Amino acid sequence: MKILAELIGIEAKLQIDWVLVNTCLQFASWGLFSLLLAEVLRDSYHALCHQVSWLAKWHNKHHTAYRRDLSIVSLKAYQDSQLYHDILESSLLVVVLMIIALVVQQMGLWLGVLYACTFLFGASQRYILGTIDTDYNHLPGPLETTPSVWWVNRSYHWRHHFDNVNAYYSGVFPLVDKILGTGLSVKGKTVALTGASGALGQALAAELLKQNAKIVALTTNPEKLREQVGVKVVPWQLGNEAELRDSLEKIDILIINHGVNFYASRTPEAINSSYEVNTFSALRLMDIFLTTVTGPQAKATKEIWVNTSEAEVSPALSPLYELSKRALGEIVTLKRLDGDCVIRKLILGPFKSQLNPYGVMSAQQVAWAILFLARRDYRNIIVTINPLTYILFPLKETSRWLYYRIFSKTTKGQ
Repeated sequence: MKILAELIGIEAKLQIDWVLVNTCLQFASWGLFSLLLAEVLRDSYHALCHQVSWLAKWHNKHHTAYRRDLSIVSLKAYQDSQLYHDILESSLLVVVLMIIALVVQQMGLWLGVLYACTFLFGASQRYILGTIDTDYNHLPGPLETTPSVWWVNRSYHWRHHFDNVNAYYSGVFPLVDKILGTGLSVKGKTVALTGASGALGQALAAELLKQNAKIVALTTNPEKLREQVGVKVVPWQLGNEAELRDSLEKIDILIINHGVNFYASRTPEAINSSYEVNTFSALRLMDIFLTTVTGPQAKATKEIWVNTSEAEVSPALSPLYELSKRALGEIVTLKRLDGDCVIRKLILGPFKSQLNPYGVMSAQQVAWAILFLARRDYRNIIVTINPLTYILFPLKETSRWLYYRIFSKTTKGQ
């Protein structure tokens, strides 16, 4: 009986206070919501500053305060930018969040108010003291990293100032840019794509032209392409990728989209051609393009998009196509670790083309979806009707990335 009494006593001491647990969960939930709300409101106001003329009057002081290397034009211009943009923006954010917290009467919402106050404090300090030390996304100097996909770093924000002022609005987390489709702008960029005479190549070129990009069509079949405004046709031959270096020097985004499909064949010729076209030619183009990623701002603007296809994780009913595309995909994952520039993968399901006349999607649909996701800064662009790919590919890519990160190393600088 004594033991039973002791057990009951222990159970009583360990009794969970569900009221307290519920209160804590409620506070945490409202607190997280308030932080997200602060980010959305802050970045939405920023976007409005570029659309509403009377707001732009004050916001433009922020843009005119910086040179292309993010050094400040003058101390006065910098302090004016803090007063008329950062302090104004932060003050409005604090007031709006305080009103919401007072009306809703949830304690967790005051976390958002506190979060907004940190922006106001930093901006006030920079205005009064004239220091830039805490202005992390505007520190001067060359851009040494690629734009981050998870948060706004210097390279990401630099693009807002000097790539396209009507994009890249986010300040800390790129949530609003993903919603608005302003996480990547191709406007005014020169985009080269291989496989330009194919169904997807032509569809991508059409979609990119709608976004005011300039197209360089790299093709081994120039006779299949008609003259088109905004499209420059550059012939090339397999194995002669090095001859394209001068052309690639002027390219902002390289889309590697060419390939062959031998279906059921497994002859030595088919094996060699599959790997030569689908794998090795693509890798040579990547390596050549990466040598052009030079200069203080190249990491912010240069990109490679590689069509590795759904064959990375799913059967394509064509063994050699699967093997060569998987090899390409694995090496692309490996190259991403070096951070030379942004490298996106295009994980595409079956669409109608010369390589696959039985595809269930149209090339136009796929091209539209690629641009839709790219503008939201997706680094792995999955377009397929197979729901398993949306589960299997992220698992595969994450595990391989981790494995390669642990067991491989770069030789740069050695």
